[in-house]
Amino acid sequence: MMAKFLKPREDDDDDIVPTWQSDKPDVNTDNVTSFIFNSNVSLGLEQQKQRLPIFKNKNHILYLLENYQTLILVGETGSGKSTQIPQYLFEAGWCSGSRLIGITEPRRISVTSLATRVSDELRTQLGHIVGYTIRFDDCTTEDVTKIKYMTEGILMREMMTDPLLRKYAVIMLDEVHERTIFTDILMGLLKKILKKRSQLKLIISSATVDAEEICHFFNMSTTNNATILSVKGQLYPVSINYAIDPVPNYVQGVVDTTIKIHESMPVGDILAFVIGLDQIEHIVRLLKEYVNQRTDLKLLVLPMHGSLPNNEQIKVFRPTPRGMRKIVIATNIAETSITIPGIVYVVDPGFVKAQWFNPNTLTNSLVVVPISKASAIQRAGRAGRVRSGHVYRLYTEDNFKQLNNSTPPEMQRTELSSAVLQLKALGIHNILRFAFPSPPPAQNLRVALELLFALGALDEEGNLTKPLGETMAELPLHPIHAKVLLGSGEFGCSDEIASILSLLQVQDIFIKPSSGALALKARVLKRNFEVEQGDLLSLLNIFAFYEQQDNKKEFCHKYFFNYKVLKRATELKAQMISLLRKYNVPVVSSPRNTNAVLKCLTSGFFSNAAYLHHSGAYHTVRGNEELHIHPSSVLYTLQQPQWVIFNEIVHTNRSYMKDLCVIEHDWLLELAPHYYQTVINFGGR
Repeated sequence: MMAKFLKPREDDDDDIVPTWQSDKPDVNTDNVTSFIFNSNVSLGLEQQKQRLPIFKNKNHILYLLENYQTLILVGETGSGKSTQIPQYLFEAGWCSGSRLIGITEPRRISVTSLATRVSDELRTQLGHIVGYTIRFDDCTTEDVTKIKYMTEGILMREMMTDPLLRKYAVIMLDEVHERTIFTDILMGLLKKILKKRSQLKLIISSATVDAEEICHFFNMSTTNNATILSVKGQLYPVSINYAIDPVPNYVQGVVDTTIKIHESMPVGDILAFVIGLDQIEHIVRLLKEYVNQRTDLKLLVLPMHGSLPNNEQIKVFRPTPRGMRKIVIATNIAETSITIPGIVYVVDPGFVKAQWFNPNTLTNSLVVVPISKASAIQRAGRAGRVRSGHVYRLYTEDNFKQLNNSTPPEMQRTELSSAVLQLKALGIHNILRFAFPSPPPAQNLRVALELLFALGALDEEGNLTKPLGETMAELPLHPIHAKVLLGSGEFGCSDEIASILSLLQVQDIFIKPSSGALALKARVLKRNFEVEQGDLLSLLNIFAFYEQQDNKKEFCHKYFFNYKVLKRATELKAQMISLLRKYNVPVVSSPRNTNAVLKCLTSGFFSNAAYLHHSGAYHTVRGNEELHIHPSSVLYTLQQPQWVIFNEIVHTNRSYMKDLCVIEHDWLLELAPHYYQTVINFGGR
């Protein structure tokens, strides 16, 4: 169904083409960060740097850091704060001696791309003066690297060996508005560290953060120790168009609106937001089919999401070829984390996929929810960077008014076992009294402590166990995965478990052809590797065959597997094997003993257990939540097993389990009696 757009204050006009003057502004531009874009790519490097909005504030930033310990910097994505501020600090001598400038980012793609850009600007090889560290990938040189980009989790792990971060002169927390779990924990920890290290400086950088709230958080115990600086940029008018009626199928609405923009609007690239990888692939396929049917259309349709290989991600940043229009179909990664040149039109369906934890059913699920007003404003800002832009919202103006002002911090809506384990490892014994910027629900903390105790990471006093708990905290894995990996030697299947866990750290290994005939062929070929024990052992089967091949690319092409993803999984497996050897876990294999693999998985995934209810659906053992097997599972077309464990839950019209394994219920009593004995006996099973 084609969306009809309403221009505010012109209710009788349903034309999709807006007039800039008649549209009221989306926001009061006096009270928000300006939407900016670096349009000086044709200039020399130094001229480009001087044209960035942040350049005018260089001396202000350095002055404020000399006089305040914490600087809250509010500046729109693209203003240059992530790339230029570390260079200003480096040039000003903040890296004297062996001190570093550390910059944290919530996403790996941001870490690698920013480090590459800054190393280019400083004309140095990546990994020398400028380096980065992400999970399973360290591109730095000891005693040489001075500017270090990293994910938030990496900085937390460094605190375990250096609690006061003595090798850092300045820490910069970037993209704080995303309010991830690690962002909130780091702010709480750094607040403690700043009291101990008066010479350490902290920069908190964000596009939309509530600066006053953060400033108050860091000033609570000291007087005027934190200050705020706003970076103003260039603002181009952005006209906002709302749908007259709600769009029932927003995926098709994105396709229809994108096509109509291309057919009726002047030159300019289009950015459309969707919620996930499946929708991106579906919309890209539909648009390419539309282009193939028309010889007069010259469209460059590109996907954008965090799982893309680097060579694919970089395509969206390249200039659009002359005579063509670029259409980027992206997740909310394009909302603030990156800046795509040339965007003039934005299509916003108004939804996002977010994690939500239900402490009653003990499940952490991906749920599609409406975006917040702050996110809607950020998405609109993508259209105002080159010239006057246009935004088409696939929801009504009344719907916009009903949106929450901001998205709840991740700390308040997700499962917390990883966060609690990290805090315990850092010596924070009383989690309830820790200074969180946004305190999590007490019930979520209780559930996290219970799970960690059941996994053997905590003792009855709530302290880390030795050596299991301490080792689990050091591994860059979720506690469930860490427990399975460390226990795999006892079950005699550490090689198989390393394979399975490496596959769970990467994106889908399956290529899904758009052609009906090829899609059917891919499904048929996939069945050659499926086993009745479930998805994880089927993945193990595929990986085992892949490792045996001499020509791995040809094997992947034949069976519609993603070669690059499997190659990355191979690298991750090698690092997991290295970790096993580091912690003296025997690296052994039991290729024919599937029960050993399944029992080892159950020893960690026991909290994600479900049984076949008499209604025909599955119910979680604890929480009694109704679940169903995901259609992509190998078990979907087989006879339903009585007991299963799962890796994650996805919510659409139903709650679906993904990455399943078939188990025996006796294993739950054997491997986690303290967690399940009462519940199972009560259920009469």
